[in-house]
Amino acid sequence: MTGDPKYDGPLDRHDHAILDALALDGRMTVTDLAERVGLSKSPTQVRFRRLVDDGYIRGFRAILDTKKLGMDHVAFTEVKLSDTRENALKQFNEGVMRIPEIEECHMIASSFDYLLKVRTADIRRYRIVLGEKISSLPHVASTSTFVAMETIREAND
Repeated sequence: MTGDPKYDGPLDRHDHAILDALALDGRMTVTDLAERVGLSKSPTQVRFRRLVDDGYIRGFRAILDTKKLGMDHVAFTEVKLSDTRENALKQFNEGVMRIPEIEECHMIASSFDYLLKVRTADIRRYRIVLGEKISSLPHVASTSTFVAMETIREAND
């Protein structure tokens, strides 16, 4: 036991250093990664492959500039379900996965059941997504919308 709970699992400080470095720059070369974490290239490659194979690294993707793409309208939608039994939750979850405008979906312990982060081009497009897609999901009883006026920080910033 190291005294630091971050290192008391199956990953050591080098594994965590690799994950931290790749979270900031997933495109860095193995040579640069090895230099950053203080290991030679071969052990870094072995550790990297293990982290991928064991599922600690789920993938790599491009971070898009949503403003330049004209998709900078963000709304948070509270969803209350009429049925919260396991099968109803499963049906709702499966439906959410088919709506590309929903960036995030979280089950919430509150007076509502889910919180959705929805990204569209503008309020008009959001209204269509809400009315035709979200409200049509299985077991949706009601929704409430909160429109973001300005984004200060997002997960990819």
